[in-house]
Amino acid sequence: MLSEFDLIRQYFQRPHHASRAALGIGDDCALIAPTPGMQTAISSDMLVEGRHFFAGEDAARLGHKALAVNLSDLAAMGARPVGFTLALALPEARREWLQGFAHGLFALADAFNIELIGGDTTRGPLNICITVFGEVRADQALRRSAARPGDDIWISGTLGDARLALAGYRQEVALDAAALQAAAVRLHTPVPRVELGVALAEQGLAHAAIDISDGLVGDLGHILALSQVGATLNLDALPAGDLLAARDTALRRAYTAAGGDDYELCFTAPVSARAAIIAAGGAAATPVTRVGSITIDRGLRLVDAQGQPLDLQLQGYDHFAS
Repeated sequence: MLSEFDLIRQYFQRPHHASRAALGIGDDCALIAPTPGMQTAISSDMLVEGRHFFAGEDAARLGHKALAVNLSDLAAMGARPVGFTLALALPEARREWLQGFAHGLFALADAFNIELIGGDTTRGPLNICITVFGEVRADQALRRSAARPGDDIWISGTLGDARLALAGYRQEVALDAAALQAAAVRLHTPVPRVELGVALAEQGLAHAAIDISDGLVGDLGHILALSQVGATLNLDALPAGDLLAARDTALRRAYTAAGGDDYELCFTAPVSARAAIIAAGGAAATPVTRVGSITIDRGLRLVDAQGQPLDLQLQGYDHFAS
């Protein structure tokens, strides 16, 4: 039977590479050497079995998603990833599960050249909590409170296929096996838009940003509240995923606007930055779409392609709702 320290040593402790972590796994604390002139960006996200993922979920996909959702938060601030910690509660220490989880986790970590620098493990209901560390210049961080009237609203990538997959699993929407498998890629293995977020910050292109985890209308609402502004959002301009785009208008609007689990960026930027934003999206191999504008009048107004108001009751995901 694996002990706690055997588990860490066999599956999560790796050779230390040259990085900004002066000391990694093996002591009471990790030590990070800050880069002069930079601020540290820190974010934590927790994934709980039965709340954020189904029981029996593939371990490698869980490893990927647990880190991806945290990297998405760094992307929304325009911060470059530095390292991360992992707190992991397991009902039992099964070698096959640990191998799969570590594989998914470290494949994504290696893609962004970041290290696991510490954490904790214990026995309990399956719970995965990652804290990620990044760096951003003090005058470049993208904040939710910085949207300005007249700004364009932009979305990276596409929306809604993750929610479509969830609906397929729940049998709320009929999907054949191939369609469900394709949509599930967006649900289980989101791609954090770090390169785009860093470009938006370092080039001074965006004013405010947030990652779309709980649904666009809810997450955009955080920007509007903190910036004390309003917005007009064209639901028919929202970039639907390939599978969702083939569905009826009502479903497409609902899932792109309030689906959740997209982990794309929503950001606001001045009209003068349009060409540069499109170029930044191209350089990051990430499509960007302009979907609305920030207004001085408070509140979120939903319109169709012709600018006509839509009376839809849409809201983001609430972690404490039943």
